[in-house]
Order: sequence, then structure tokens, then C-alpha cells
Amino acid sequence: MESRCENCIVRQFNALRAMNKEELKQVSDSKTYKTIKKGEALFEEGEKLDGIYCVRNGVSKLSKLSANGKDQIVKLATKGEVIGQRSVIAEEHTNLRATAVNDMEVCFIPKETITNTMHKNPNFTLEVLRHMAHDLKEADDVIVNMSQKTVKQRVAEAFLYLKNNFGETEDAFLSLTLSREDIANVVGTATESCIRIISEFKKKGYLKTSGKKIGIIDEKGLQNLVNGF
Repeated sequence: MESRCENCIVRQFNALRAMNKEELKQVSDSKTYKTIKKGEALFEEGEKLDGIYCVRNGVSKLSKLSANGKDQIVKLATKGEVIGQRSVIAEEHTNLRATAVNDMEVCFIPKETITNTMHKNPNFTLEVLRHMAHDLKEADDVIVNMSQKTVKQRVAEAFLYLKNNFGETEDAFLSLTLSREDIANVVGTATESCIRIISEFKKKGYLKTSGKKIGIIDEKGLQNLVNGF
């Protein structure tokens, strides 16, 4: 029963909360539960999707391959978020690649179930539009950050984002461990530059590291750097 949409708590974080009981039952009857291993792709850039993914557990990175062959990570999608809805609703090929950062549990909901509900339930349609508008706002912020903030500011902001959105472990390391390459792809710089900046932040007492793990020591110091102080 836990896997039924009617009883699933993650739907409170996305547009499915606007569905009535009968609509949720139809989603539950039509969806497919999937496990995605770390490093596996949910879908590739340019793919035609037959439905959307609702994240039950885990984190996915949404990235776009640039002309020079470098990935730019534009979003990290976590528990409760829906992936692929823009492509499905616009009936376009995917603009991004979705890859599991860690082991994931997702529910795949067929396109017909979503579009049929949108035709019948204006509240659900409005919720979908609100979430897509929020994604557009986040994309606007990424563009502004790329053009107006230095690489060091963007790296500092990325660590604050990871702490605020994913939390810390008991030993005060970031709960979500990203590779140095992924962090570089989030902020839009070379991996080598990212490694140098992390080393500099560590010497200044902003961060601590243990293997791949990174922890924030001086949150105020990082925030001051982001704000240009």
C-alpha cells in the first residue's frame, strides 16, 4: 500500500497533490516502480519521453552537453520532484540528460495519464504550470550567476546550496556527496579549477575534506564571499 499514490507522502511536494482520489487511483494503476543505480541515466538528452518520473528517493542531476563536450549541470532533482514533465507536456524531445547521483527509487507515470488529468482537472494543470514556472525562475538565476559572479563565488554558493537543501551527516559533512567533476559542472568551470578552489577554501578554514566528502566549517565566511565581502 505504501507505493500507492493515495498514500505516498512525496506527492505533497509536486503537482500530484492537486489530483482527487479517483485520479490518484488511476495514476497508481498505470505507473511503474523503478530502481535506478548510481551513475545510470533515467533518460538521455534528445530522447522522446512516454511519461514522467516522480522521485521517491535519491537524487538526479539534470545536465546538458555543450558543444565542447562538457556537461553543465542545471538542476539537482530530489525526493518529491517530477522529472521530464516539460518535454511530455510540450511534446518535445528532452533538452537535458537525467543521471542518478546515488541509488534512486522512481515512479514512471505514462504520458496519457498526465495529459488526460490535465484536460479534466484545471487545478492539476495550474499546479503543473506553477512548478514549470519555478523551474524557469531557477534557470534564470543560473544564467545570472554565470554572468555576474566569479567562479569562487559560485563554488561557495554551491556548497551552501548543498547544505541548505540536503543537510549534513552527524560528523558535519555534506549529506550529498558530489564528485569534484560534478561540482565543477554545477558552477561551470574546469575540474582542475574547482579542485584548486576547494583546496584554497580548506586552507582559509571555510571547508574540511575527507576523501570525497566535504564539510562546511565557516558558513558565514562562505556567505560573505558569495555576497562579495
